[in-house]
Amino acid sequence: MSTIAIIGAGPGMGLAIARTFGSRGFDVALIARTKDKLDALVEQLGTEGITAAGFPADVLDRPSLTAALEAARARFGSVDVLEYSPAPHSPVPGFTQAVPSEATVENLQPQIEYTFYGAVEAARAVLPAMREAGAGTLLFTTGGGSIDPIPMLGNVNAAGGALRNWVLNLNKELAGSGVYAGHVAINVWIGQGGPEGFPTATPEQIAPLYWELHEARDRAEAVFNA
Repeated sequence: MSTIAIIGAGPGMGLAIARTFGSRGFDVALIARTKDKLDALVEQLGTEGITAAGFPADVLDRPSLTAALEAARARFGSVDVLEYSPAPHSPVPGFTQAVPSEATVENLQPQIEYTFYGAVEAARAVLPAMREAGAGTLLFTTGGGSIDPIPMLGNVNAAGGALRNWVLNLNKELAGSGVYAGHVAINVWIGQGGPEGFPTATPEQIAPLYWELHEARDRAEAVFNA
């Protein structure tokens, strides 16, 4: 049985991705900060016939993230697909938005810690076993601004752009190893409540793109546009 570990699991994209892979026979390891939220997701997936377990961790607390992935591997035997898409739906200390001319070390660093450094730590936790097995998929999500930046998200997009660059380069390094790294850019507002005139999509519309990218393994990037 293959396993996907979803970092940043929640009732939106995380649940949709879990269903996408779980319905295809994957076990699901859910990683997020709140145990109660994870327990609810595990119960919901269980009613749909999907085997899942929750592992609390904070991407800003890198030892806890590594420990959660190690616990997931111990529980399921392997992590065959890693999906990294944490999103700060609740307040995160130090998180602000800034246009490029107002970017500072102080408002850039939290974004880089959350978006980029957390992803690097997650990959380091699972990559050695994937390389040994000669198979594995690493998927990392950002907004569309990592490719086509939006001024109001100058510091956010900078962190996403750094992650994208690293993922594409990691995939080049992994060529021929059986392990694949891919970047997913979501260029829409997910769900309701977005800015007026901004394109929207549901998590269920977006989630199949992750399966397609995992299965394709001949492209390092996919962009979801409405």
